[in-house]
Amino acid sequence: MAIVGIDLGTTNSAVAVWSPEGPRLIPNALGEPLTPSVVGLDADGTVLVGRAARERLATEPERTVASFKRWMGSGHVARLGRGQSFRPEELSALVLKSLKADAQAHLGTEVTEAVISVPAYFNDIQRKATLDAARLAGLPVERLVNEPTAAALAYGVASKQEGTVLVFDLGGGTFDVSLLELYEGVMEVRATAGDVALGGDDFSDVLAGVIADDLRIAPDSLSPGDRARLLRVAEAVKRGLTAAPEAAYEIRLGEAVRRGQLDRARLEAAAAPLLHRLRAPLERALSDSGKRLADLDGVILVGGATRMPVIRSLVARLFGRLPLVHVDPDTAVAQGAAVQAGLKARHAALEEVVMTDVCPFTLGIAITENARTAGATQVMLPIIERNAAVPVSRAHRITTVHDGQDHIEVKVFQGESLRPDDNIPLGQVPVTLPKAPAGTETAEVRFTYDINGALEVEVAVVSTGLRRRQVFRNGANLDEAEIEARFAALAAIKLAPREQAENRALLARADALYAELRGELRQHVAGRVARFEREIAEASGSEPEALRAAFAADLDALEDHRFRF
Repeated sequence: MAIVGIDLGTTNSAVAVWSPEGPRLIPNALGEPLTPSVVGLDADGTVLVGRAARERLATEPERTVASFKRWMGSGHVARLGRGQSFRPEELSALVLKSLKADAQAHLGTEVTEAVISVPAYFNDIQRKATLDAARLAGLPVERLVNEPTAAALAYGVASKQEGTVLVFDLGGGTFDVSLLELYEGVMEVRATAGDVALGGDDFSDVLAGVIADDLRIAPDSLSPGDRARLLRVAEAVKRGLTAAPEAAYEIRLGEAVRRGQLDRARLEAAAAPLLHRLRAPLERALSDSGKRLADLDGVILVGGATRMPVIRSLVARLFGRLPLVHVDPDTAVAQGAAVQAGLKARHAALEEVVMTDVCPFTLGIAITENARTAGATQVMLPIIERNAAVPVSRAHRITTVHDGQDHIEVKVFQGESLRPDDNIPLGQVPVTLPKAPAGTETAEVRFTYDINGALEVEVAVVSTGLRRRQVFRNGANLDEAEIEARFAALAAIKLAPREQAENRALLARADALYAELRGELRQHVAGRVARFEREIAEASGSEPEALRAAFAADLDALEDHRFRF
């Protein structure tokens, strides 16, 4: 039996386990540490997860979906093919099931529990959606860990260095920043902030717009396949500009092949609004922590998007220093989640490591201001301010606002807005009290928030001693019946066998290449696919590995001969 750590990412996901040597990444069926967070439907209705699905984004855009982490906690429904529809929790569950299968195959034992990372700025609804996804995947989860906190754990365990560090976490779809103090094995989060709608995908979208402008095409006028190819080229240009000052591109749109070139200056100019949005969370985290730039001993970059030179140069300009590179930005969160899993399992090697975190959002209640006037209005009364160290307990007294008032509905909210309706409702706690003139009866409202994200609300009526207590846990958005129904539906879905993952990924790559080519080269690809399928069906022993290597080499040669997109 094993507890694993999982980074459930927007672009890629990863799973890791704590070992005596430290956190260890678990490879997927293709031998890779990263599994693309992409889900697709094959022609026969089989569900594909990972690289095989990602290769089909351009050729089968109506049957493939990616970046669904951004929809977590929403009512968005993705439709794949003609009849299949999935909530984001279900799509995430399919990725989690794939990671669980990889872990069990690699470890040779059952995975009984997982620690899953979430963006630090995920609200209560989004966190509960993540737990729903885990339940749908048949994966028990008691603990969620904030992504920058996980990255700091990986850094602290790997480097053994002390001081005040800022974690700059720019993933595919979200941005988090956390400020931590590391001292004698204690890792204390002082403040966190973020933007759950800002990530590497947005930079790809900006580049897609630049390419469309250069080619004088309107993205909205393109077919789904051409739009997918445009985005794929934009992502390739983004990677190209990470490696070199300029990047050329080539794309087939309809019957025409179009070419162009972009440089880093164009990207920085086009992405200026996105770069500006990165500043506000940084400023908030520094302000809430009471720290200055001069107090920082280092900046840790996390998330694949931080590989972009435009991001690294922005960080260098803002903080006046080069970022630390002790951990791999693509896998740091998964490694940190594995450390957290090790802490939960009480591994001896982590006995001297202590991790403290903060409550990322303000927790409060709705109260009435100016109750006896025409200007009566509901406002948010903070009980626990954002970035309070957890566990934490705070109390506040409230009084009645009407003559003869015999009860209070204490409505609990999460968020930073003055207006309760603009915050996230968590629930309510009703209490009865003696009728009396307005302002006479008083109740004490106490909030207690623990490391697992459970909020206990206790309301005590001062005059009678009556107490009402309710715990708002990281529970579920879906009710029990809906969880069971969706679990059964997912269990009935035909998943691609794990042992066929490499074959399916190669065939999906060949399908994408076939769609881009014409004439003799296209027919050559078709013939090579047919030959591979025939050979792999008849192969035995170690032959499949050699056949796959030969097929992959042929695809490499064809892509180099023609063009990659």
